[in-house]
Amino acid sequence: MPHQITIQPSGHRFTVEGDETLLDAALREGFALPYGCRNGACGACKGKVVSGQLDHGAYQASTLKDEEIAQGRALFCCAKPLSDMTIEVKEIGAARDITVKTLPCRVEKLEKRADDVMLVWIKLPANERLQFLAGQYIDFQLKDGKSRSYSLANPPHDDALLELHIRHVPGGLFTDQVFSTLKERDILRLKGPLGSFFIREDSDKPMIFVAGGTGFAPIKGMLEHAFAEHTDRELVLYWGVRSLKDLYMAELPRQWMAGHPNFSFIPVLSDPEPADRWQGRTGFVHQAVLADFDDLSGYQVYACGAPVMVDSARDAFIQTRGLPEDEFFADSFVYAADAETAA
Repeated sequence: MPHQITIQPSGHRFTVEGDETLLDAALREGFALPYGCRNGACGACKGKVVSGQLDHGAYQASTLKDEEIAQGRALFCCAKPLSDMTIEVKEIGAARDITVKTLPCRVEKLEKRADDVMLVWIKLPANERLQFLAGQYIDFQLKDGKSRSYSLANPPHDDALLELHIRHVPGGLFTDQVFSTLKERDILRLKGPLGSFFIREDSDKPMIFVAGGTGFAPIKGMLEHAFAEHTDRELVLYWGVRSLKDLYMAELPRQWMAGHPNFSFIPVLSDPEPADRWQGRTGFVHQAVLADFDDLSGYQVYACGAPVMVDSARDAFIQTRGLPEDEFFADSFVYAADAETAA
């Protein structure tokens, strides 16, 4: 039976029909709740249950801990109501008017930038444009009914082509194709834009961006958007990779530093090779942030990369540096057992 859901603090109401999750129903009725992976792995959709009963669904225990459930927290992408409910979550007004589309697209250009990183540019039909917020992602709709998610690396104002940074996952259903048989002019099908990983424009706080590997892709779009908007907020990018060859676009943030005095770039290598002769920062990327900042209470953090990096950064920044929980924004790249589900 349908259940009525009230969102606090906005007071908005929506109806959950049939077997819908709270997130699916809210999005269907036009209420932009935060979300990322939509499969219970990233934690972006986590909110509080004020009243009512629900089934938590097939969430991942590492993302929603027992003590959080005891505190009334839930992952709205998995949870289904068992009664009328009131939930507490901050809605995202900036995404409200953006239409999610399913469109054909054509591969315009391929460029291998590292052994396991391919840059792919795709073009939409001549009469179509994809309205999106910098940092959002698209799903490729595959022939077997599965989908694979990739962040948009270009900013919205530069949307003649959509830019993607795709890391090769050996055995990956889609990335094996990208690195072997995909060619220019091939036709694909996408759905988007999706996700709630984008800059919160209603704040004047300085921003720290933490990228792991191809987590640089959405952050690239976010920073280029910020530069285009002539923001005067402090912008700091930490980009963590294994060795020097994995900094597949290192020249770009260095160019940004030359042109934007409010931007700084700190590359961090976790396992530099002897041939790298690396004199810069080493270790885990989130630890570099901890070493540089004793107090994050006045900052926003935007993190993108592997779940272990995102989770470690979230926990450490909030618990040891005073970062407000609602000022940590993340897109966690989650991989399925048989192939990648994000990149």
